[in-house]
Amino acid sequence: MKINLHINGSSYSTDLSLPLDISISAGRVKCFRAPDFAVKPVEAGRFIGSVKQGAPVNFFNMHINPHGNGTHTECLGHITETHEPIHQLLKSYHFPAQLVSVPLKTLENGDQVISSEALQSACPDTLHEALILRTLPNSDDKTHKDYSDTNPPYLQEDAMRFIVEKGVQHLLLDLPSVDREEDGGKLICHRLFWNMPGNTASVGARMQCTITELIFVPDVIKDGLYLLNLQIPTLPLDAVPSRPVLYLLTEDA
Repeated sequence: MKINLHINGSSYSTDLSLPLDISISAGRVKCFRAPDFAVKPVEAGRFIGSVKQGAPVNFFNMHINPHGNGTHTECLGHITETHEPIHQLLKSYHFPAQLVSVPLKTLENGDQVISSEALQSACPDTLHEALILRTLPNSDDKTHKDYSDTNPPYLQEDAMRFIVEKGVQHLLLDLPSVDREEDGGKLICHRLFWNMPGNTASVGARMQCTITELIFVPDVIKDGLYLLNLQIPTLPLDAVPSRPVLYLLTEDA
């Protein structure tokens, strides 16, 4: 099924029968010492919720930490004192999205970062509502890794300032976090992105904006402009497992 779209005065087409899933299934990656993803059949008396064990249906409980067990999308409720469920803040699910590949920079202390200079060099002059960052080097090791206690790459402060200044509302990246694994609780890039210097969402906070972490974009998906479908479940949490799906946009002649 093909559709036509109009974005900022330009016309595009895409084929909805050709989705590009950039999510990682829960349980394949882990970070921040999160407990392992697990599923277990419900047990009630003689009933065990597993067809394999004689039940008429599979009826499983799931144990998951959205931030630490796979691709997830988070809202500003991640850093607020008040409970801010993401499904109450994210009201649209389709966005024009620019995919860019960004080489990592190694600092003197050994940290690897996305720098402002590398990001500005990789991005076109105009950015849309969503920005997808693929860090380089890129390999499928990103799909089955425990990042805990490894000091994984993160964004430098100026890089996040650039993203916000460009009007990006939905940021997706193949890292566990936009901030350093151990930063003393400062969470500078999180706070910059949501315009939240404190722990309360005040006037000016970017309530509708989201960060999606632990994606994987294989090399066969080329840098360019896509239609993003950001799929989330209706769960009353600040972060939820998510499934970002891309559709290549072709500008009409």
